Amino acid sequence: MFVIELVYTADLSHIDAAMKAHVAFLNKHYAAGTFLVSGRKIPRDGGIILAAGSDRDAIEAIVQEDPFVSRGLATYRIIAFRASQRADDIGERIDRIDGPTGGGGGGRRARSG
Repeated sequence: MFVIELVYTADLSHIDAAMKAHVAFLNKHYAAGTFLVSGRKIPRDGGIILAAGSDRDAIEAIVQEDPFVSRGLATYRIIAFRASQRADDIGERIDRIDGPTGGGGGGRRARSG
């Protein structure tokens, strides 16, 4: 598994202008089964994506597709890890923290930010 950390290098006005394309990128990789959880960092200086997989090169290639990266709006860091434990109710825990439409991570679908 991988944690992908995006760090914005551009003004938020440029990030917001590219957000629709970024969300389409996220949705593509949620549908493919690669992305598990994503959201903006607080404060809003980047984002985090949790990705499934074991091939770092494949994740690197996917990150290059992100409009934030390809347009020079963000840099990224990829951290590989082995998930050895997880909560059975992870979805409900995320929703309790942020709510299905709140803060930084509740809900089931990719969305802006």
